[in-house]
Amino acid sequence: MAVKVYKPTSPGRRGMTSYTFEEITSTQKVRSLTKSQRKHGGRNTQGRITVRHRGGGHRQDYRIVDFKREKRDIPAKVAAIQYDPNRSARIALLNYADGERRYIIAPVDLRVGDTLVTSATAEIRAGNTLPISGIPVGTLVHNIELQIGKGGQIARAAGTAAQLLAKEGEYAQVRLPSGEVRLIPQNCLATIGEVGNLDHSNVKLGKAGRKRHLGIRPTVRGTAMSPRDHPHGGGEGRQPTGMPGPKSPWGKPTRGYKTRHNQRTDKFIVKRRVKKQR
Repeated sequence: MAVKVYKPTSPGRRGMTSYTFEEITSTQKVRSLTKSQRKHGGRNTQGRITVRHRGGGHRQDYRIVDFKREKRDIPAKVAAIQYDPNRSARIALLNYADGERRYIIAPVDLRVGDTLVTSATAEIRAGNTLPISGIPVGTLVHNIELQIGKGGQIARAAGTAAQLLAKEGEYAQVRLPSGEVRLIPQNCLATIGEVGNLDHSNVKLGKAGRKRHLGIRPTVRGTAMSPRDHPHGGGEGRQPTGMPGPKSPWGKPTRGYKTRHNQRTDKFIVKRRVKKQR
């Protein structure tokens, strides 16, 4: 897929890029595989904002995606590649041999007419799903289960993939997109290949309006606020934060501060993720 560049006919168009959508083969969604979703603007059941900068945006129907891939040994033919407004990846419509239809995440190089299957003896090709025990070491995989039968939770965004590094005993070592190496049970399912829409990270929105179309409201810098609204606020002109390290609006450390406290699953992490270079 390529990225479309616009001519700078206006300040909003200057630097704006978007998808060419050349991989999309159908725009007709399957009604039985969609459901309406109500927006809450980041508010909880009490009406209080618990997630900031949410609200507005274009109305979207949710596409029910099959992350479990639990139909074993039943071949399915790819009927269409479609756009999904709820995720960065594209989705593929599968027509199973028994007549059922389901959506899955579309990997790279998946074409209409391809035949996919979930099986322990399936061919190692993009889109097929196998237990990790049946996947060769070094293979790129996505939509990986962490718990048997729960469905894929890892590597589902556009352009992401994990790599199978080693197998030992009941577990396999998998390098996640973040660089973390984690132990995953070999009986868990994983899908072969890399998630499609590789150019997603290269798209520049170009103007504030496209951000609002996505349902993301404006973000105000803490240094632009008053000291009663944010720890970084106050002072004449521009001032440094005046404290060791950046803080959230509620005085908690942020921007790189580790918040993971899950001792129950610490034993499954072989290597922590690589810290990104700034």
